[in-house]
Amino acid sequence: MAWVMVGRKVGMTQWFDGEGRALAATVVQVEPAVVVQIKTPERDGYAALQLGAGDVEERKLSKPLLGHFRKAGVAPKRFLFEVKVPDPAPYRVGQAFGVEVFSEGELVDVTGISKGRGFAGTIKRWGFHTRPGSHGHKWIRRPGTAGPMGLRKVVKGKRYPGHFGADRVTVRNLQVLKVDKEHNLLVLKGSVPGPRSGILRIRKHDA
Repeated sequence: MAWVMVGRKVGMTQWFDGEGRALAATVVQVEPAVVVQIKTPERDGYAALQLGAGDVEERKLSKPLLGHFRKAGVAPKRFLFEVKVPDPAPYRVGQAFGVEVFSEGELVDVTGISKGRGFAGTIKRWGFHTRPGSHGHKWIRRPGTAGPMGLRKVVKGKRYPGHFGADRVTVRNLQVLKVDKEHNLLVLKGSVPGPRSGILRIRKHDA
């Protein structure tokens, strides 16, 4: 089952494995999730759990969404997302889940919004080479021609200057190094997209 949780990026650190090797690791604060609604094949056409995570003030929610939480008897949550399950019968509304749904050594996929870097040129955005910086060369960082002569337009998909970053990025197959149930922390091998305090979606990898 591809279980999903929401978390926040705390930052990066070093993690030493059993052989004394230093690994780059990311610490993620996992938000405890509560079952808000149970979806069944008979009523909804598929089996899933609707989970809510992250506390939020009632005044920040719309009235329909606030009524949805009141009907379930669950405190308002900032994030709502679904997890498909083979059989929803063992679960109940109000049931809580935390970082314990993950185990050390398993693989997860992490999705987040990459750092926004604004309007960037071709060298920073695409890794283009610079032109000669000596002998009075005028166009050291210019991207060059846009296409064949007489075309009178920029070809779609051309690697040109433009908006860089702030994209939805998924990093797959990150190993779980440590599960801290006391503080709801998850230590992952490698890096994840986004800045510190960025919202992340952690999903068990489908082997």
